[in-house]
Amino acid sequence: MLFRPFKPLLPALVAGLLAMPAMADDFTESVEMALDAYAAGDIKTAKEEIDFAAQILSQMKAEGLKAFLPQPFDGWEHKDDDDGDAMAAFGGGQMAKAVYRDGDDDVEIQLMADNQMVTALGTMFRNSALMASMGRVKRINHQKVVITNDGEIQNLVDGRIMIQISGSASVDVKEEYFKAIDIKALEEF
Repeated sequence: MLFRPFKPLLPALVAGLLAMPAMADDFTESVEMALDAYAAGDIKTAKEEIDFAAQILSQMKAEGLKAFLPQPFDGWEHKDDDDGDAMAAFGGGQMAKAVYRDGDDDVEIQLMADNQMVTALGTMFRNSALMASMGRVKRINHQKVVITNDGEIQNLVDGRIMIQISGSASVDVKEEYFKAIDIKALEEF
């Protein structure tokens, strides 16, 4: 059986999961239900519960991704956007998004991680000619970015995390918001 080598590890895994914070209750319950279904030979239910548990972990990780969104500049207001759950429809992964406003100017920052769409875009960011076809190429804080004809800034961190900065504010303001993102820490996400 495929899972037999891991069976001795299951009690330790469950014990460790039970020690997690209350936020993980749905996760723990789902894993326990998966183990019960597996023990009963109900592979379909076991897989459904494991998939559900994986989605809960993705949501928890997406919450961590929000920490990389920069603080608003003086005079700017900030609002987190909770569209991260919609990422499942676009290849999974995590997303954190925020909108920053100052009068009529706005900046929207999206961070998308470990997503099939981002992986596909990675090819474009590894090829200078393809990057140039997307817009003006430049470096900001040692990072290669594309500034599209619409003034959107795009960057790929560690080949798996896409930063997109758009909005009505000037490109200069968007560049300053890009500089405020801790890229080194984001690489470790």
